[in-house]
Amino acid sequence: MDSAPGEPPPLVTADTPPPPPPAPPSRYESQKRRDWNTFLQYLRNHKPPLTLARCSGAHVIEFLKYLDQFGKTKVHVTGCPYFGHPNPPSPCACPLKQAWGSLDALIGRLRAAYEENGGRPESNPFGARAVRIYLREVREGQAKARGIPYEKKKRKRSTTVSTTTVISDGGEVGTSLANVSTVVTRESDGGGGHGVINVSVASTSATNTTPSVVATATTV
Repeated sequence: MDSAPGEPPPLVTADTPPPPPPAPPSRYESQKRRDWNTFLQYLRNHKPPLTLARCSGAHVIEFLKYLDQFGKTKVHVTGCPYFGHPNPPSPCACPLKQAWGSLDALIGRLRAAYEENGGRPESNPFGARAVRIYLREVREGQAKARGIPYEKKKRKRSTTVSTTTVISDGGEVGTSLANVSTVVTRESDGGGGHGVINVSVASTSATNTTPSVVATATTV
């Protein structure tokens, strides 16, 4: 039935089910939001109160030191008999602090949250040089105190190989290789182990042609 002039059209109900609810945030996103709210609360309780716009790397370091009171990692002091002992046989009076790994992960989440909430990357206090130095000092200090070295993860080196095949004067290309000899040389750049590895492969095919293949592998 048509509606009278001036009246709203009748409602039409659809048989399709309602859209599914949005997926819950991931564990990382939930933790990042909690960390961000905790930091904002810390700024509000700061004496004197501190705004996010005036926050610097020094304030971030103060925040990390403030969190030590909630830490659960035993960090032995220099005079402790268990200093440098990874498995002390008995308890001691050394303080509990935040582990370096927890602080490093926290800074990563706060650095991302700062920019997601409108902060500029160039003024991000969580990426300040002073914060990176502090984290490095915490890592080295805890490694000595706990006797547990922190090793950097080794990245897999990608290798790019380029080959060149020489065609004989008769127009034939040797595809089968025999009596292969390989010479590997490494050219170091004098830095931290990066360099270029040159691999030369000389071969003689089953035919009368003598193709040569030169492969250069560059490690990065």
